[in-house]
Amino acid sequence: MVMPLLKRYGLALKRYKWVAVAAFLGTLGISGVLAMQPPPEEEYRTTGVLVQNTPVVSFTATGVELQQQGQGIITQDFLLADILLSRVAEQLNNGGLEITPQQIRNRTNININTGGGEEGGNILQSVNVTYQSGNPQEAEAVLSVLFQGMVELSRVTNRARLGTIIGALEERLPAIEAELREAEQTLEAYDRIEGPAIQAALDGSLLGEISSSQQQRRQNLITLAGIDAQMQSLQAQLGLSPEAAYASSALSADPIVQNLRASIYQAESQIKTLSRDLRPAHPTMVELQNSLETYDQLLQERAVEVIGDRLPAVPSAEVIRQNSNLDPARAQLANQLVGLKTQRDALITQQQVLAQSEQQLRAAYTRLPNKQLERDRLAQQVALKKALYDQVQAKRIDAQAAEAETVSSLSVASPPSTEVIPVEAASPIVVLLLGSIVGLGIGGGLVFLLDMLDPTIRIFEDLDKLFEEQDIPLLGVIPELNPRQAEPLLITDLNHPCSEIYERLRSNLQLSGLAINDGQIPKTVLVTSPVFHEGKTTTAYNLGIASARAGRRTLIVEMNFRSPSQCMRFGIQPDEQAMIEPLQYYSGRLSDPIRMVPGVANLFITPGIGPQRNPTAILDSSEMSRFLKDSKARFDFVILDAPHFTGSNDVVLLEPRTDGMVIVTRPGVTKKPIIKEVLEQLEEKEDIRVLGGVINSADIPITAAQMRDDTLIVDDDDLENANGASSPASAKVPVRAPVEF
Repeated sequence: MVMPLLKRYGLALKRYKWVAVAAFLGTLGISGVLAMQPPPEEEYRTTGVLVQNTPVVSFTATGVELQQQGQGIITQDFLLADILLSRVAEQLNNGGLEITPQQIRNRTNININTGGGEEGGNILQSVNVTYQSGNPQEAEAVLSVLFQGMVELSRVTNRARLGTIIGALEERLPAIEAELREAEQTLEAYDRIEGPAIQAALDGSLLGEISSSQQQRRQNLITLAGIDAQMQSLQAQLGLSPEAAYASSALSADPIVQNLRASIYQAESQIKTLSRDLRPAHPTMVELQNSLETYDQLLQERAVEVIGDRLPAVPSAEVIRQNSNLDPARAQLANQLVGLKTQRDALITQQQVLAQSEQQLRAAYTRLPNKQLERDRLAQQVALKKALYDQVQAKRIDAQAAEAETVSSLSVASPPSTEVIPVEAASPIVVLLLGSIVGLGIGGGLVFLLDMLDPTIRIFEDLDKLFEEQDIPLLGVIPELNPRQAEPLLITDLNHPCSEIYERLRSNLQLSGLAINDGQIPKTVLVTSPVFHEGKTTTAYNLGIASARAGRRTLIVEMNFRSPSQCMRFGIQPDEQAMIEPLQYYSGRLSDPIRMVPGVANLFITPGIGPQRNPTAILDSSEMSRFLKDSKARFDFVILDAPHFTGSNDVVLLEPRTDGMVIVTRPGVTKKPIIKEVLEQLEEKEDIRVLGGVINSADIPITAAQMRDDTLIVDDDDLENANGASSPASAKVPVRAPVEF
């Protein structure tokens, strides 16, 4: 990898040597100008030190916090703020020193030293400020005023931050106070409504009421049991229900009812007495009967008046007379039964009221935890609002008290002092030496850059690598012949130094054809190249010579109809009439297009008829097809010298009529983008077979080319198909010597 890189760089250096020389001389000239410059004038440096300023006594937390924050914002941008530099420049200008804020910024250097505190943070230790100028008085004056401005800027900044804190606290305080008052009013209203119930539950009175209600209900149940027993006994004695006993007692006690009862009894007695002597129709009997009915009617009406609507229906006079006939003892029992009934009804009503009251008390006791939680929540809200209000108030008072403690975070520890900056003038020899080294580096870099931008492939190793990346076998590397020795390009001489190389190329071509064409020997090969002047015609001629010397009848067909024929190199003159009638020429009507090459046995050539205006029509003609078909039948090996790829599509038209193609390249001529594009196009076309590539005019000695191991390796099966005999049992058989067919 290193040797091809050095070789490529050496070739690039030959091409771009004047660029390298110009870069070297230009850099050397610049270094010479720099070496001749006069030494710089003396410069003065004024240095001072600022340290953190801590108050001796601090009574407020805000003051301490503000001082720490003020030290934390000490940066180079803060110390060289635009407003500070403007004020410093204005003050210096008023003092007679003309200077601009930008000049102060450019000449000032600030170094901030920080150290770790107890908590591991960065704490300001010192600030080293340096001002550089050619005038010592100017440097010291500027730095003195700048120190005053830095200290004052820190103080003003701290005071402004404190004012901002106080303003923010005062802005928040009314809203916080309003929230506190609202929370207090909400708690007060809740206590006013739910406070008695909560207090009753807390002091036990609610539970006492529930217990007393339960006890009273149990006592009433006992009393009701006794009353029910007495009522049952009285009902058994009287044979009356409480309602009937009430009615009998009321009727028996009414004097009118008693008088009506007596009158009815008297009338009935008279009717019974007179009924023996008088008939019912007798006037006296009729009168007595009417009186009796009247008395009965009056008795019923009086009973209704006495009893009222207590009875479901008005009883008859007979029933009323029976119920109103109570003696004093029975009347007393009836009154007692009625009284027990009234007492029983009162106790039942009391039980219902007690049950309803107990239910309400229990419901209130059940809701008590929620009320207590709500009350606690409201109280907590009040406490939180009160704590926030107290905190803000305390912070505001502390911040107001810190106004008297607010000072600058910086103080001058070391006043400005001026010293001369030692100037070391560089030696002209050293400057020239460095310029020479830099010039060499720039020149070499430009050469390398120009070589990287050059699309032409300069060394054969790059072409070899390109063929390997595209999986195209390398058939041979043809060395460049020395023009001083006047060596011919064609190997017609048996002692030509490249004869063995082309013989190996022929063998590799046949071996590659065996591998690609399923064990079939290629009989028709197309030779082409990506661009002009890559030596494809010379390669085709020499390949034909090598094949003819191997004993095979070989035909070279010049198929480049866009350029003149090269057959004069064999001492053969092209047929001028063929250029006029190309189709007649290839059909054999003019003359035999196949000419024997003098001096080389078994080698024949068909001279080209170029240039032609419509070469595609000639290639697609039936005459050309018959000519190529006859050539394959008459000759053992046919070589088609086709035009290059970039000029036309003739190669694509001719390749299907052959057994594959050979691509010829040449270092210094072949361009990498073009050959990569050609190879990619061939890879996309699966029906096109590439037998291999040839590198022509490689910068390699002939002896080294003869010793290269470019022999291809094929499978035993391919050799078996080609030779018709078995091969050894090895998987791969290296073939180095020429193979005779």
